[in-house]
Amino acid sequence: MLKAALFDLDGVVFDTEPQYTVFWGSQCRLYHPERPGLEHEIKGSTLTQIFDRWFAGPLEQERDAITKRLDDFEAQMTFNYVTGFEAFVNDLRRHNVKTAVVTSSNRAKMESVYRQRPELLDMMDAILTSEDFAHSKPHPDCYQRGAARFSVSPQECVVFEDSLNGLKSGRSADCLVVGLATTLPVDSIRELSDLQVSDYTGLSYDRLQDLLLLQ
Repeated sequence: MLKAALFDLDGVVFDTEPQYTVFWGSQCRLYHPERPGLEHEIKGSTLTQIFDRWFAGPLEQERDAITKRLDDFEAQMTFNYVTGFEAFVNDLRRHNVKTAVVTSSNRAKMESVYRQRPELLDMMDAILTSEDFAHSKPHPDCYQRGAARFSVSPQECVVFEDSLNGLKSGRSADCLVVGLATTLPVDSIRELSDLQVSDYTGLSYDRLQDLLLLQ
């Protein structure tokens, strides 16, 4: 039986990826003008992963400045739900499915979210942030901990993700994985997910339960 739904945040709960493309586009043009389009290459990466790969060596000294700009940017972001998300969560909760956000975002970012969307705290039974994990995605740690928060097995959970690292994390945790094509094209996420959707329109508890029974 499906007992818990675990949602990534950006590109899954909120349609924020276009805004992050704007931010990282400005930083990539500033620090890596030799690599046009880098903001698209780093989609789905955590801040630590971006820093480790693209802001090491001489650029390491720029990390604090970039982090400050990112914090300021996130404080001004608009958090609009992915189409159908609210109705879908209500359907899950009517069927006694536990819900959680499992995100690589930190608590400071979430405070910006709560200021705009305080109702998210009522929609979710738990919210896990980067401070709660020992390892970053694609490691399965975050989704294993999400399942453990509700004392259920990963096989009783469905993970909603849009990035390659997130999809790999959900799959490695042995959860049912739904890929949202909000950040990457469907063909890019097909092999790492059990179902691919553009948003939550038409998605329901019954559909997921049927899919889970086929696993």
